[in-house]
Amino acid sequence: MPGISSQIRGYITHNLLFGDEGFVYSDDDSFIEHGIVDSLGVIELVSFIEAQFGISVADHELTPENFDSVSKLSAYVARKLANSAQETIVANAPLTSIALGETYAGS
Repeated sequence: MPGISSQIRGYITHNLLFGDEGFVYSDDDSFIEHGIVDSLGVIELVSFIEAQFGISVADHELTPENFDSVSKLSAYVARKLANSAQETIVANAPLTSIALGETYAGS
């Protein structure tokens, strides 16, 4: 399976740049400053990210720090995936007694 950056680049090339593989940009180039993504494109990116990686993007997370380059977006997705994995581990952990440090055996 391609890495996060490769998947994002592929989506941008085929859907937002309409397959124009001649449009050259680096992973650190600003989407907005280089005309890669406009405001509608950001919404499309959000839909892609949520569907492709199974994460939810909160409104307050729609910032240039998270969504203005391939590098920033890849790092954001990686953080969300790591947080999601950590939440799953915590949710599936056995109940323990804080005072005794024992696993809850039920009643």
